Formats: sequence, C-alpha cells, structure tokens
Amino acid sequence: MAELGLNEHHQNEVINYMRFARFKRGLCLKTVDSCFQDLKDSRLVEETFTVDEVIDMLDGLRTVVHSEVESELINTTYTNVLLLRQLFSQAEKWYLKLQTDVSELENRELLEQVAEFEKSEFTSSNKKPSSDLIKPKLAPLNEGGSELLNKTVACLQEENEKLKTRLKTIETQATAALDEKSKLEKSLKDLQMIQGDQKTNGNQDITELENKVAALKCQFEKTLNDSTANQKFLEENLVTTKHDLLKVQDQLSTAEKELEKKFQQTAAYRNMKEILTKKNEQIKVLRKKLSKYEPED
Repeated sequence: MAELGLNEHHQNEVINYMRFARFKRGLCLKTVDSCFQDLKDSRLVEETFTVDEVIDMLDGLRTVVHSEVESELINTTYTNVLLLRQLFSQAEKWYLKLQTDVSELENRELLEQVAEFEKSEFTSSNKKPSSDLIKPKLAPLNEGGSELLNKTVACLQEENEKLKTRLKTIETQATAALDEKSKLEKSLKDLQMIQGDQKTNGNQDITELENKVAALKCQFEKTLNDSTANQKFLEENLVTTKHDLLKVQDQLSTAEKELEKKFQQTAAYRNMKEILTKKNEQIKVLRKKLSKYEPED
C-alpha cells in the first residue's frame, strides 16, 4: 500500500478528504454528462442539421459545460482554503507558524504518489468500511490540547510548591546565620567588658591574656569566614530561586539586601582590633609599673 509519510491519524484525515473530493468530482462529472444528455434530448430530434444549427448547439453546450466546470473549480478552491484555515487555526492556538511550498503542488512525482495512494485506498478490495473512517472533528484541538494544558498547569503548580518550600528553608538558614552573628557580637562585647575590668599582675598573666586574645581572634576569623561562605551559599540559592520562581523574586531580593546590609554594618573585626590595641597599651603600662619594682644592678 502506498504511503504519504504521515502518521496513522493524519493519513486517515487525508483519506477522509480524498473521499470528499472524489464525491464532489463524481457530482461534477454527472453534471457534465447531464448537460450532454439534455442536449441530446432537447435538440437532437431531427435526422439532419445544418452547419449553423450544429455550431449553435455546440456553442450552447460549451457555455453550459464551461459554467458548470468553472463553478466546480471555484468551489474546490474555496473548499481547500477552508481546509487550510482549519489547519492554521489549530497551529495558531499552539503559537506555531506553518509554511507551504506552492511549487510542490505541481511536482509530478508527488502527484503520481498521491494518485497511487488514492488507487490503493479506494479500490474495491482495499476499501475500508465507512464506520472505521469516522473520526472526531478537530479532536486534538479541543480535547487533547486542553488535557495537555491541564497537565502542564499541574506540573507548574507542583514545581511552585517545591520552590516555596525551598524558599522557606533558605529564609530559615538566613535567619539562623543572622542570629549566630548576633550571638558572636554579643560574646565579643562581653569579652571586651571582662577584659577591661580584668587586671593582671605579672608577665604570666599577660602571656595568658595574649594567648586568649589570639585564640579568640583566630576563632572569630574562622567564624567570620564560615559566615561569609554561608552567606555566599545563601546568595547563590536566592539567585537560583529567583530564576525558577518569578513570583517570589521581590521577597528573595529584599531578604538578600537586608542580609548584605546587616553584614556590612558588622563592627566585629574593628572592635577586635581596638581590643588588641588597648591590650597592648595595658601591657606597656604594666611593664613600666613592673620595671619600677625590679632591683637595680
């Protein structure tokens, strides 16, 4: 059986259209035959005719046949336009732009292929029952399209819920990071107050104090680096979330700006430097005091 290179559904649609075209073609041929038969019945009633009479009869027959054929050709053109309109309307609903190549309509090889396809489909041995060729009109446009849109909407809603959950997790992590920074700042201030009130009386106490300050400085720098890495991680997650879910873009942007602003306003490092400066000054003062009590050589 000849094939047109189409799937089963589209090939059945082509068969339905060819059946319609064959029916219209048969009606046209019957109309032409009736024109000749009318001429026979109405004018050929005598045995002999003059040349003028024959010319007159042929001219009349030509006018009638010309009118019938022209009317059928015009109707066929309009029918094809309506068929193209159905196809283009379906494509536009899916934002598609179809293109046609008019030059292929006169491709002799393709025309012969269509003729062979028609011959194989409509011979008496291969002709399918009419009940098997009844297809729902434009089913993919109304039912199939709506079902696909519903599935797409459901998938988007599910993805939306996942992104909302992810956003809440990120907000929780950001809040925890801010709380941790606040605790560190408070601890640093408490340490500063304790160190301000603390008095040392010897080189051993000074050394221990310097070691504690150095350890606290290292711990603070490590915590600050961890907070910075955590902040970068949160910012990357926020940027990714903004691309995935535009509806929560403003909320993520606001949270990111607030987090960055609070981090930039942190005076932890500056306070630690001031603590070290004050402690060095205290050490110098204590050394001067100790030098007064040392015996002279």
